[in-house]
Amino acid sequence: METAIGIMIPFVGTALGSFLVFFMKKELDTQVQRALTGFASGVMVAASIWSLIIPALDQSVGMGKLSFLPAAIGFWLGILFLLLLDCVIPHLHMNAEKAEGPKSKLQKTTMMVLAVALHNIPEGMAVGVVYAGYLAGNSVVTAGGALALAIGIAIQNFPEGAIISMPLHANGKSKLWAFLAGVLSGAVEPLGALLTIVAAGLIVPAMPYLLSFAAGAMMYVVVEELIPEMSEGEHSNIGVLMFALGFTVMMALDVALG
Repeated sequence: METAIGIMIPFVGTALGSFLVFFMKKELDTQVQRALTGFASGVMVAASIWSLIIPALDQSVGMGKLSFLPAAIGFWLGILFLLLLDCVIPHLHMNAEKAEGPKSKLQKTTMMVLAVALHNIPEGMAVGVVYAGYLAGNSVVTAGGALALAIGIAIQNFPEGAIISMPLHANGKSKLWAFLAGVLSGAVEPLGALLTIVAAGLIVPAMPYLLSFAAGAMMYVVVEELIPEMSEGEHSNIGVLMFALGFTVMMALDVALG
């Protein structure tokens, strides 16, 4: 039950954020979007380090000077996995005119949802692999640490839900359609978490690789998508400040609850 609740927490964050479309009449201000994107970036970077990379290194300490290898290999596999998805799934980033991935006849709004779903995949995997470590009795991963990661991802998912649902409504979709699309974009997280838990249960010795794999996937999303979005245009300092705030919040959560 504890694990089931944990993997659903990030999804609830996205759903609640998407629900804002029923209460807010206008699309989010550009500066607000930059701030929220910066905050999400900071949370994801801190989560990658404290909740994933450091535990991966700690679990490989028996390898001595080569203890960095599992983390380095897993990290690069995560980067390459997201690069592959980026290339094979048609998607459209916020404020972008040209879609990425293969040519497609999908609607603009559909590709916007796919873009958000794409970067929710590593978040779900991150939560899943941490809970898998906890279920396996891994001493490096605690229930508090797993909960901290789930809460941190949920916090950054809340504004993310609004960022996807409100532009959809502004583009002519009904509020209900926009809300459901936002919820659907977050549904990949519990699904990804569940699949990762199953996979980790089959290959427990690979835990350091899986932890760093999730970290690499999240860092790809941050550097390829979120940081450019928070920095574009003039007066991008707000994005940097919110990045620092998100990083601090996630770091504090991990240390306090872990």
